Amino acid sequence: MDTLPPRAGRRCHNAVNPLHSSVYFSPDLGKEFAELGIKDASRVYFASRGAALGAVGAGTVTATFYNFNHELVARHLPAVWSEITPAAALDARLRAADSTLRRVLGEEIIGSPEMAEAAGLALRAAEACTSHARPLYAAHADLPVPDQPHLAFWHAATLLREHRGDGHLAALLAAGLDPLEALVSHTATGKGMAPRWILATRGWRRTDWDAAVERLRDRGLLDSDDELTEAGTALRAGLEESTDRMDAAPYEHLGEEGVARLTELGRRFLFTAASAGAFPADLVGKG
Repeated sequence: MDTLPPRAGRRCHNAVNPLHSSVYFSPDLGKEFAELGIKDASRVYFASRGAALGAVGAGTVTATFYNFNHELVARHLPAVWSEITPAAALDARLRAADSTLRRVLGEEIIGSPEMAEAAGLALRAAEACTSHARPLYAAHADLPVPDQPHLAFWHAATLLREHRGDGHLAALLAAGLDPLEALVSHTATGKGMAPRWILATRGWRRTDWDAAVERLRDRGLLDSDDELTEAGTALRAGLEESTDRMDAAPYEHLGEEGVARLTELGRRFLFTAASAGAFPADLVGKG
């Protein structure tokens, strides 16, 4: 295994992960589920992302997704599994991924040698992912790899996303950040989801948000202007470094040259997708 430049794996993840995430912001996902009788946006999200775990209840999804209010999750699970099977949900999500990627990348990129190359590189990286203590990754790793290169790439991006995400939750626990404190502190970095999106999609109330802010102030992590203090900045940096360590294996397995190439291709695809409106313009920020 190669020794990679500092944060090379994180940069690669940041280039590849959004291509997986784009499906959750796509109208195509809602359309696919609406045709199966599922129209509530939260219900669609929990069913589509959680289906790999099987017909699980609210407790499992609250635990593995981490930053959602359990009350919101419990309104939709396990009830949704009386309306749709996990297998049907996975099929609907894959169809949505197909149509979304075709729309935001275009047929030329979808059918290009570069897409096939990116799929091969991402799948190669995922060979070194580990399942222990990583439930969302492990569940998705049991799914078959799609035949078409753009869907194989999306599947590999899913594996890499959930592998890093499961490790990140361990880092959050070790840092003593509860679900909403994790969101508030991430937003304070300027790189996290904007508060309006969090409150609209995660089931938290403004009073919950304000209480989390106060807890972080009491710990000396936020100042009176809700900006990260020196200690808060150090904590968030430490979280990412811990996550990097737990997520190093896939990128070390791929090697420096492969990581650099996958990052290059991922960024190219991401720029094209973002320019085509794959993500809400106000998704990230402190406002």
